Amino acid sequence: MEVELLEYTPRPDLLASVAAHSCHAKEGASEVREEKSDEKLKNILRKTVERGHTSVVEHASFTFSVEGISRACSHQLVRHRIASYSQQSQRYVRPDEERYVIPPSVKRDSSALEKYKSAMKEAWEAYKGLIEEGVSREDSRFVLPNATETNIVVTMNARSLLNFFELRTCMHAQWEIRAVANRMLKEVKEVAPTIFEDAGPPCKRRGVCPEDDSDCELYKKYISS
Repeated sequence: MEVELLEYTPRPDLLASVAAHSCHAKEGASEVREEKSDEKLKNILRKTVERGHTSVVEHASFTFSVEGISRACSHQLVRHRIASYSQQSQRYVRPDEERYVIPPSVKRDSSALEKYKSAMKEAWEAYKGLIEEGVSREDSRFVLPNATETNIVVTMNARSLLNFFELRTCMHAQWEIRAVANRMLKEVKEVAPTIFEDAGPPCKRRGVCPEDDSDCELYKKYISS
């Protein structure tokens, strides 16, 4: 799995800060930016986000390349509707190699791993066989498993990302998309540290656990501690 931040709104913290302050200022956003120091604006943004007024961070957007994830993972990813997606097409890109994701639970069990690899090999042989018989790629792909690797480009604004991180960095999220979310969070924290200062699962961000799972390591860290 590879996650890379391709592009983002220049100075996202500053832009969101100016937007936040302009809601309560007589001056326009251009004047606010000139008159206030970056540090004062970031403090305004921090307080705004803490109060839950996150609409101001929608002005900042971030585009990621997410590569080598399973189709099962990408199907979870595109459920986040306030986003733009461009996914590798199985109609036009023929996966000649057997490229697929293996879950950790399968890797840990040698017998399960052998069965898993055997099933993948059978699926790929069926796929290639159908193409050799003249079946189109778009129809032959029906036999490919959810484990098949895919690449996808994702663009979200900061508000959508905050929601995405709250849902998908939780330990109850499926392991693969949780890994994607944590890598995306690491990337955006480097370029927008104020916006994403408290980003993460609900136990970290809001001090609550919707799952009420007191055995969870994050529950123990953010709620029990």
